[in-house]
Amino acid sequence: MPDCHPDSVTTAAWQARLRLGFRRDGGVTRLAQREHSGPLRVQKALYPEDPAICHAIVVHPPGGVVGGDRLAIDVHVGETAHAFLTTPGAAKWYRANGKVAHQQVTLDVAAGGSLEWLPQETILFNDAHVELDHHVTLAPDAAYLGCEILCLGRRAAGETFNTGRIGQRMSIRRGGRLLWWEQGALTPGLQESPVGMAGASVCATLLACGPQVPPDVLQAVRALADVPHFGATQMKYLLAVRWLGDDSEAARDIMLAAWRLLRPAVLAREPADPRSWRT
Repeated sequence: MPDCHPDSVTTAAWQARLRLGFRRDGGVTRLAQREHSGPLRVQKALYPEDPAICHAIVVHPPGGVVGGDRLAIDVHVGETAHAFLTTPGAAKWYRANGKVAHQQVTLDVAAGGSLEWLPQETILFNDAHVELDHHVTLAPDAAYLGCEILCLGRRAAGETFNTGRIGQRMSIRRGGRLLWWEQGALTPGLQESPVGMAGASVCATLLACGPQVPPDVLQAVRALADVPHFGATQMKYLLAVRWLGDDSEAARDIMLAAWRLLRPAVLAREPADPRSWRT
């Protein structure tokens, strides 16, 4: 295993891919396909709440990502299956070593299927150079709940994001229609800009795609925080919840609170907090 200390600039790059497939078998969602190359793993299928919902924890054994690393995660959820994916801890993207680090996540959900994507926060060290791609394809009646928390710099260690670049591209398609497309580049200048992150170091986004959320649930989500940089926007088949601040724990708490409200409305399932988020 290579040295993943953030100050290491000579680390050999990892090329890692994980391919997962979930299928419904009677009343059980099974992890029917599990292929990997390089350091990306899912150890086993877990059923902490219901056999119909298969939980899987995506593990990256090196513990951090350096320049030149390329991670690819491909997930297919079969008809009427329900998969819940998370991570055991925060992802760490270390400072650039003259190369760019990449991650590509491709999620596909078949008819009647559901996918929840709730990784823990992503910590981007100062001078990180990262490209993040996240693309979701849903059948016309499939559903998706996904969350992302980005932390620029290590606030607890007194580190700010003074230099670096985080490129992002994210899309959601449902029934062949493009419902969400977002791309941009987070830089120190954009972080400080009032039309960017307004000086915040943590940004969190929760996207819910499926049945339209009832007005009372939408109001409950909007009432979760009375701060300038929090809001929820309802579109026809998609709800976006966003928060800006400087505390990753606060981001986690508010995103989980929103997820608890949205899960019954979008997936017809009562909330059951991911165990890894409580460790």
